[in-house]
Amino acid sequence: MRGRSADFWSGLALAALGAYIIVQAWQWEYLGDDGPGPGFFPLWHGVAMVVLSAALVISSAARARSADTGRLDWRRVGRALGIWAALAVSVACFKLLGFVLSFAALTLFIVAVMFRRRLAVAAAVAASMAAGFYLLFPLALGVQLPVGVFGF
Repeated sequence: MRGRSADFWSGLALAALGAYIIVQAWQWEYLGDDGPGPGFFPLWHGVAMVVLSAALVISSAARARSADTGRLDWRRVGRALGIWAALAVSVACFKLLGFVLSFAALTLFIVAVMFRRRLAVAAAVAASMAAGFYLLFPLALGVQLPVGVFGF
């Protein structure tokens, strides 16, 4: 048990979270008169989480244990924690900046800092991803995203 990888344990945790999402979404209306109800997307999100986390658990369990598995790569841990912190800051900024700008800032950070791409490339990716979310949800689906002080 000591030698299990982080993928194995995070896969189990994500499977548990996915199962919880499925149980909660099951209580909501799946389909309404106008189309998908409030339980439709969470249910399929939970199903996807369970399936993908099961694949992660199975693949990590099947991998042969390498000689340096017992050592923790602190650089990779720091990068993962940095992305989690950036995501938390992004979610906290939803009310102030709105979803589109918060998501664009998160994408800019991940591409520029974590993947070490040029700022122009990171800005182009951030702008296109934010525009895609804006076109898909408010315009195409009619689903309102959190709006900030700038009106979008």
